[in-house]
Amino acid sequence: MSKKLQSIKYTSRDFDSIRKDLENYAKRYYSDTYKDFNKASFGSLMLDTVAYIGDILSFYVDYQANESFLNTAIEYDNVLRLANQMGFKLTTSPSSYGVLTFYIQVPGTTSGPDLEYAPVLQAGSLFASTGGGSYSLIEDVDFSRSSNQIVVGTVDTTTGSPTNYVIRAQGRAVSGRGAYKEITVGDFQRFLKLDLGAVNVAEVLSVTDSEGHEYVEVDNLSQNTIYKAIRNTNTATNNTVRNIMKAVPVARRFTVERERDRTYLQFGYGSDSELLSDSVTDPSALVLDLNGRDYITDIDFDPTKLISTDKFGIAPADTTLRISYRVNTTSDVNAGVNTIVNLQRPLFRFRSQGTLSQVTRNAVQGTLEVINEESFVGDVSLPSTDEIKQRVMGFYATQNRAVTAQDYQSLAYAMPARYGAVKRAALIKDFGALKRNLNLYVVSEDTSGKLTPANITLKNNLRTWISQYKMINDTVDILDAKIANFEIKFTVVADLNTSKYTVVNRASAALRKYLSTHQYDIGESIVLTEFYKVLQKTEGVVDVEGLEVDGISGGNYSDTSFDFEGNLAADSKKVVGEKNVVFELKFPNVNIKGSVR
Repeated sequence: MSKKLQSIKYTSRDFDSIRKDLENYAKRYYSDTYKDFNKASFGSLMLDTVAYIGDILSFYVDYQANESFLNTAIEYDNVLRLANQMGFKLTTSPSSYGVLTFYIQVPGTTSGPDLEYAPVLQAGSLFASTGGGSYSLIEDVDFSRSSNQIVVGTVDTTTGSPTNYVIRAQGRAVSGRGAYKEITVGDFQRFLKLDLGAVNVAEVLSVTDSEGHEYVEVDNLSQNTIYKAIRNTNTATNNTVRNIMKAVPVARRFTVERERDRTYLQFGYGSDSELLSDSVTDPSALVLDLNGRDYITDIDFDPTKLISTDKFGIAPADTTLRISYRVNTTSDVNAGVNTIVNLQRPLFRFRSQGTLSQVTRNAVQGTLEVINEESFVGDVSLPSTDEIKQRVMGFYATQNRAVTAQDYQSLAYAMPARYGAVKRAALIKDFGALKRNLNLYVVSEDTSGKLTPANITLKNNLRTWISQYKMINDTVDILDAKIANFEIKFTVVADLNTSKYTVVNRASAALRKYLSTHQYDIGESIVLTEFYKVLQKTEGVVDVEGLEVDGISGGNYSDTSFDFEGNLAADSKKVVGEKNVVFELKFPNVNIKGSVR
């Protein structure tokens, strides 16, 4: 009588269960040929080896399955790839924006300053901060404008007449410096993808080939029209409207794809020959002629011919591309107030340059001074994988329109890196307004990664970005969230066999570690029970006798005075946050104070 076959347990996937199944299998089917199941035997070695391989294979099967879905993915790069598939592009290298203030001296005349020697500081001029950051001017600064402030610089001690005047002007600037790279492209290749091979690329400025053709950046390759700013030459309106927006079709285009430390240019699949054909092929021209027959047989249809057009853009071939881009030279691109004071590469232009004295022009250029009267913010630390997942879910649901509060928050986080980035955002409906008014509270980061109010330039960029997606009857005010700094004081009971000093250090380090990974959102409450759990799990801590959270303001802290005691919940388990307040433990090494008993 033959033995009944034993069913294989496919649910056994770890080392112990696989080895046990193999041992049972051998005992059942090979009981006459193998009987030595001692752990020191050669047969036991074979069972252990097979179980070891099965355990590893099971691990990688689970790993691949988990990393294929956004909800279960853990690896940072895999989360970014899955986010890109859903249309979310993480700003891995955001820029910081702000306004620079310039001072320059021009010679005086009997009637006032000689504005012929008032130059234009051109866009692209470079300046540096005391921390080593580089900042580029993004608009011309004309010192001859009537709106500039002018004061007397020096006076002739004999006659009392002014000898020169100081002109104050302002211009917008962005962090980073310009760079370029040349890439030789060979034979035509559809969907050509080029690696810039550079890190911290904030923005691709221009792409041209050796024939002079310009390639423009678009959001997606199916977008074949862009809007360009054409200089307004109408003297009646150019004082208020400097540029005219014009729609321009673009056949040569590309998209920018970013990984955590790489930047790629993705082109379409069309070639130059496609420019001579229709932009979209008529599908009826691709089927076999019926030749007057009154019946239909299989019609050969080649779908690849449908994409033999320039619909997704023209890819370069047999040429050399010159790519200009802007990079953030340091990881710290934010700048505090009065820290951008160094001239790196100022670019001047005089209106009547040929008729002016070279010596006087050089003297005027040598008097240029720069300073930032407001902080430059916009660069924020990369969000965690959990934060990215939440932002992706919200961004995917927005579908390029803002209806719900989550839509507005998702769009705020999705603003392109070239315009800056906010660290936290929260939308609150203004119930006191007569119409549907929404308050979007935002906060940014300073040079040391601490929370700070967003400057006016960043908020203006955010307002412009949101305006193209908001509902027509919505009005959105972008306001600063209040930053409430706090400190933690705790008392623990230490194990008698452990040094009290060691226990306090361990407990403080455990709280610092927890708070470094748990940064509060706008309106989020401080849950005190979480602090208790962290302390109770600390080695050497027997019990937690007391813990309190107090507010701290003034000096190096925020000026926000938040009533922590008044907002303590009735059960003393959490400090309830207000909708426009964000909590921050600013200096963990100082603001965590512990004692032991």
